[in-house]
Amino acid sequence: MGATMIGLVKEHRGPGATLKEVPVPTIGDDEVLVHIKATSICGTDLHIYNWDAWADKTVLTPNVFGHEFAGIVVDIGDRVRGVKIGDHVSAEGHMICGTCKACRTGNGHVCPNTKSFGITAPGCFAEYAVVKASNIIHNAPELPFEIACLQDPLGNAVQTVLSGDIVGKTVAIIGVGPIGLLAIKVAKACGAGAIYAVDINPNRLKMALQMGADVTINAMEARTSEELRRLTDGEGVEVVLEMSGNPVAIADAFEAAANAGRVSLLGIPTKEVSLDVTNQIIFKGLKVEGITGRKMYQTWYQMKGLLNQHRVDLASVITHRFTLDQYEEAFRLMHKGQCGKIVFTH
Repeated sequence: MGATMIGLVKEHRGPGATLKEVPVPTIGDDEVLVHIKATSICGTDLHIYNWDAWADKTVLTPNVFGHEFAGIVVDIGDRVRGVKIGDHVSAEGHMICGTCKACRTGNGHVCPNTKSFGITAPGCFAEYAVVKASNIIHNAPELPFEIACLQDPLGNAVQTVLSGDIVGKTVAIIGVGPIGLLAIKVAKACGAGAIYAVDINPNRLKMALQMGADVTINAMEARTSEELRRLTDGEGVEVVLEMSGNPVAIADAFEAAANAGRVSLLGIPTKEVSLDVTNQIIFKGLKVEGITGRKMYQTWYQMKGLLNQHRVDLASVITHRFTLDQYEEAFRLMHKGQCGKIVFTH
């Protein structure tokens, strides 16, 4: 019998997860084995843990889930080049085919043949994980593991913020969960004008101000589009970053957008969204961007530039630290929105 490890497994196709002993994964010729040192919970992990409609049609079970990590390489395949034992690493979680039209035209982040680390392939909520060598991202040894494991969600924020011009423009970030909070920091670092943060959670709105938002709006107390138009002298917001995935919030985001503005959509709705396409998109001349993951690997270089020059401070986004056996409390906090970023130390 081979070596085993403790992993957090999505074992059944329903709510919850199981912490159990599982085999240590074996590597292929083009893969590396990483000893996981820190991981963090993503909104996608919460979808998986709660088991909503998106998870039911997307997620492979049984499977170790989790995809945001930092660790140290402890073994490499025979054909691996550019990665060595002892390297401090994280990884891009989209494992793409490399041969389809999307991949060959610089759009690998939307490869139709993608396997997703921790979603449709084994992930990182465990002691060890196997990663394609081509997906490895090197980290400076002095970068703390708990900061390095946040690069995947930081990449979501970076791609969303920088999918269009941002300098000097009014920006609304709707949904200031962990990625929304990171988006505030990125927008501010990249020269945005006024930044408006929208949510229904008073704690997260308070954090948004700490991250650098200029104004916060509680969507339970005022209609988002009306308040944003009031704050912009009736013009609407030039850049709207929709991070919540809430169908009502998405519809309001389009209404709040200024003519010729941009709406970038990262939040994942759990049901269909009804939009007035004629009046809120076509006649307004909006640019609409669907955001998934990170551009491979443009976004990684952009975020490394921000991190290496200390333009973005990630430590302030971390509000809770747990060990993996405390996962139930961690996901409870995440579900209630009583946190910023939650990190597991392994």
